[in-house]
Amino acid sequence: PIYSALISLLRGQQIGYQLNEEAEWGLDMEEMKNQLEDARQKGLNPRGLVVINPGNPVGNVLSYDDLKSLVQFCKREGLMLLADEVYQENVYGSKPFISVKKVVRDLGPDYDDFELVSFHSTSKGITGECGRRGGYMEMCGVDPDVMAHVLKLASSQLCSNLNGQIMVDLCLHPPKPGDLSFASWKEERDKIFDGLKRKSKMVYDSLNAIEGVSCQPLEGAMYAFP
Repeated sequence: PIYSALISLLRGQQIGYQLNEEAEWGLDMEEMKNQLEDARQKGLNPRGLVVINPGNPVGNVLSYDDLKSLVQFCKREGLMLLADEVYQENVYGSKPFISVKKVVRDLGPDYDDFELVSFHSTSKGITGECGRRGGYMEMCGVDPDVMAHVLKLASSQLCSNLNGQIMVDLCLHPPKPGDLSFASWKEERDKIFDGLKRKSKMVYDSLNAIEGVSCQPLEGAMYAFP
């Protein structure tokens, strides 16, 4: 909802795309291409694309090949890619989380100027447990003039409270093996993660036990989409 609300606030036009449920909620690049072409035929000028991985609201984790196809698609079509990766710690299956930035760097120097904005947050995952508010973004390949305007906008706003700033630092610099706090931190972290994983399986099993209802395995995030 926050993306659609901001688009409306800025008098933009939202263009949706569908995921492929039969492919574990993977990307359907043909569908995405059709939506883009249809929007352009209507006189719209698409400028960016948002991907949420791990997924909200379907609970998926995108594969490397999916992410690579997505990056290549954005490169061809001149779209800035906004990678919402705030659930990257919430991965419960065998499929690992892979950052879009890694995929971009793997594609080599032709993608050095690829416009990518990656988001992470303490408000999801383990650190904040959907409570503590804090986060950051990284901008790659963005024009310096645009970066200057973003910095100006950020500087004109209030900063997050002290708790949020502490949480961001903990998210970026967790205790390491050998630190006095490492054992207790790891114990607490594992306890929280195991609880989330257990609840994820409980929701999946419960939904699929209902007659007429089916749900894909919940690979990540905090959502199910039956």
